[in-house]
Amino acid sequence: MKYLLLFFLLSGMLSCTKTPETYHTPFTDQELGQLLVIGFRGTELDKEHPVINDLKEWNIGGVILYDYDYLTREPNRNITSPDQLLKMAGALISNSPVPPIIAVKQNGGQDSPLKHAYGFPSTKEPSYFGMHSEPDTVQKYVRNLAQEFLVVGVNTNMHPRVDLGSQTALFGNTPEMVVEAMNGILDEYDQEGIFSVPGYFPGYSPGYTSSDENDDITNQWSSDYLSPYETLIQERSIGGIMTAHSFNAQIDSIWPGTLSKKVVTGLLRDSLNFDGVIFSDDLQKPIITSKYDQETAISQAINAGIDILVLGNNFVYDEHLAEHTIRTIQKLISEGKIKPERIEASLARVKQLKDDVIAELCTCLNF
Repeated sequence: MKYLLLFFLLSGMLSCTKTPETYHTPFTDQELGQLLVIGFRGTELDKEHPVINDLKEWNIGGVILYDYDYLTREPNRNITSPDQLLKMAGALISNSPVPPIIAVKQNGGQDSPLKHAYGFPSTKEPSYFGMHSEPDTVQKYVRNLAQEFLVVGVNTNMHPRVDLGSQTALFGNTPEMVVEAMNGILDEYDQEGIFSVPGYFPGYSPGYTSSDENDDITNQWSSDYLSPYETLIQERSIGGIMTAHSFNAQIDSIWPGTLSKKVVTGLLRDSLNFDGVIFSDDLQKPIITSKYDQETAISQAINAGIDILVLGNNFVYDEHLAEHTIRTIQKLISEGKIKPERIEASLARVKQLKDDVIAELCTCLNF
């Protein structure tokens, strides 16, 4: 009897350690889920797949798709063919309580996920436009790219890259030349009904790559980097902008761009009067995770003014990433480290985006 009693006591203790802590905040888990765009593994989705659970139970705002897994160093992470991708998009949409963002980062370069090897139309390296930048050529290329998105059910492209430093070899070395090229690209995306998220504000260095742990642009950055963003925001409707994780002591001597209130709210929101949705670059890139723990990164990003946290789940992998992130946000709110009004503002902007743009893009696929 003594051992039986001990068994039940231990069982109770173990079960308690597995029960998630409940935080009392003004927000449901499902509301906070809308502030997340999550990556996942797999090319076929059934009702047991973790991302389907993320959509149905946690109501995540959307997903980001890759063709390459950085951890396993293997291709075909989410994408194998146009037919497969269309079927996946259908499963994502049909299992989402709210129309989901289905995103890729497709610029035509070797890192673009919609590759010719998988049956997609041939794409060009970004440097192609430095040699063949005639408006008609660029327009035709981007139009074909945008039309392909609609065929496979992808509704969002984290592109084009506007920051001046990265465009010098592509579109010219002046803000005016960059704006001209960006307007041509964005015109085609708008015409074809693709939601585009230009980036990376306020700029990465030309040599930065996703696996880098540092990118300090302090010495090369100038106010000219802001000029293309300012012009585009003033002259056209921009629904979303993605931030950069680069460090720039000219703006903030402590925090990198995505985690800096001076950058996100001070510059982009207040100075440039951007009223759309602000997306983080992938918060799990080594440039963030090598320096900050999850709570710090999430707290700083949201307090900086980020509306949607992009978590690629590619440099590290967590099958329950959505749940863990939502629990973290709830904890931070309950502790007073994130104010409810900061969350309310992001939820309102994301809802507007879903109502005005994403819902129609999902509906037109007729799944």
